[in-house]
Amino acid sequence: MIDEGTQPRINTDQHRYKNRLSRPSLIRVYLCSSVVKIFLAFTCAIGTASELDITKERDSFGFLKPVPVNINGFTGETDSVLKQDLIFMGVVHVPIEEAKYLVSGNTSNGRLEGRLVTKATKEQRFGRAYTGGSLRAQTHRFADDVANAVTGLPGIAQKKITFKVESGLAQSEAYIADYDGYNARGVTQDHSIVAAPTWADPSTLVYGSYKMGQIYIYSHNLPTGSRKAVSHYPGANMSPAISPDGKRIAMILGKGGNPDLYVRDVDGDNLVQLTHTREAESSPCWSPDGRSICFVSRERGPASLFIMSALGGEMRRLNTAGVSNPTEPDWSPDGKWMAFTSQGRDFSICIVDVRGGPAITLVSGEDPSWAPNSRALIFCRGHDHAKVLSLLDVPTKHVKDIARIQESNSQPSWARR
Repeated sequence: MIDEGTQPRINTDQHRYKNRLSRPSLIRVYLCSSVVKIFLAFTCAIGTASELDITKERDSFGFLKPVPVNINGFTGETDSVLKQDLIFMGVVHVPIEEAKYLVSGNTSNGRLEGRLVTKATKEQRFGRAYTGGSLRAQTHRFADDVANAVTGLPGIAQKKITFKVESGLAQSEAYIADYDGYNARGVTQDHSIVAAPTWADPSTLVYGSYKMGQIYIYSHNLPTGSRKAVSHYPGANMSPAISPDGKRIAMILGKGGNPDLYVRDVDGDNLVQLTHTREAESSPCWSPDGRSICFVSRERGPASLFIMSALGGEMRRLNTAGVSNPTEPDWSPDGKWMAFTSQGRDFSICIVDVRGGPAITLVSGEDPSWAPNSRALIFCRGHDHAKVLSLLDVPTKHVKDIARIQESNSQPSWARR
């Protein structure tokens, strides 16, 4: 086990006088000592502030600029996985002369040892040994610890994703995997169409399925494999979205003859119809505080994003200036951004301030879902029945595809708890 690093202590009482001092001399020494202590405290404060200013620089949109680190001591898969994990958490590998932090370690006997050091001060921020599970899993844990230490943002490398996999013509199933596509496994075997899988909690998915001939919304317990229909009203039951506290579900129901937005307790009580429009609504998502819902409606013309209270009330259009036909919104966990798909000549991933304004077009693709760090997105790109899931670091627009499972993968959703 690597010992935790310790900070050097400053001793401001290094000089001791052997001769007896007079009272005025004692006062002068006391004052000088106080000045030295104040100066040292001020210097330490300036140094700390400078370090924070350097490592927490932000771009014009408020995203943290990548924190430069130098990584050494690792080889093969561990090295490549660590560097990829860190990219999507706002940390980038650079030559040692450009680095602010030093990341080092090794793997041996089925365990990973890693440490993080501040280059300027030589202070060891932490040193740990990681055991249990695969080396890949240990690397994800180490990456999360490094990223959290230098950015203050939550780690994402150990989080799971769920997504839809097309297994054939008019057939799709729900899958889960590590965030980078590894350890993928099928959840459903409906041999039908599964749509919009999302997380209710770390052990439960909700999704729509046509298994019974029409689309119902199901809750699926992953450890036991048991599931139940949580919404099986006449007409469509689509686009389930669970509130951040896990207590309510927003969904699109056609029970009134037209697809409208509804909210209900997860246990089945207190169904409330929120919209009463002549046009269909779709794709609800919750604000992080659970007070508001964003969704898509054509009530006032072309498809637009709207926000309204989860208790009902007025629909407020979210301005997405510069792009057309916004759909598939997803609210960032920090509450600042709305990611969505723009359906113009091609599909594009965009973000906009949740207060509305000019939209920022990032890359080609659709179905965006925010990571828990409000920095990375997972989305899909490609055409028809040959789509692949991709990771996106929003500030740098760095994109990496993850391994495709069967013919086509789409509708990803990132676990945030």
